[in-house]
Amino acid sequence: MKRTVIAFACVLLAGPALAQSLGEKTGVNSALGVAPTTADFVKEVAVSDMFEIESSKLAEQKGNAQEKSFAQQMVTDHTKTSGELKALVGDGKVQATLPTALDSSHQSKLDKLKSASGKDFSSDYDSYQVSAHEDATSLFDRYAKGGDNAALKDWANKTLPALRHHLDMAKELGRAPSVGQSK
Repeated sequence: MKRTVIAFACVLLAGPALAQSLGEKTGVNSALGVAPTTADFVKEVAVSDMFEIESSKLAEQKGNAQEKSFAQQMVTDHTKTSGELKALVGDGKVQATLPTALDSSHQSKLDKLKSASGKDFSSDYDSYQVSAHEDATSLFDRYAKGGDNAALKDWANKTLPALRHHLDMAKELGRAPSVGQSK
């Protein structure tokens, strides 16, 4: 009886930790080009959108002119994709649970941005944007090719061009001449 209770308690405690598959959590799926599960895809997209919106709101306040312009675009576009994802889940076309908060990894990055300023803020924000959009492009591409929900696959495919454009723009952050310098 004790073993049964202990085993049951372990399953209950492990449930939230296993909410995301090990392959997606460790990056194995990305390295192998394996499509994420629908649940993983929805979770990753929702967290990514939340991070993009919150970090870009900070950049609108703390960033240089180039980052402020980029950040405005990120807030607009990721608010739109977040709404589209919520609609897909809300109307029953996608069976998944939307997270309501950032995961610990994204929260720690956001906390770092909150306490940074000047060149430190720019360096962190710029690199986070490149890596976030590389991850998102991979995630959307893999789901569009091999996901198991037709409506979500279609949406992922339609969203990919904008994400690729975001990645290109993110790679240009910090490369442009400073304001006041000739081009």
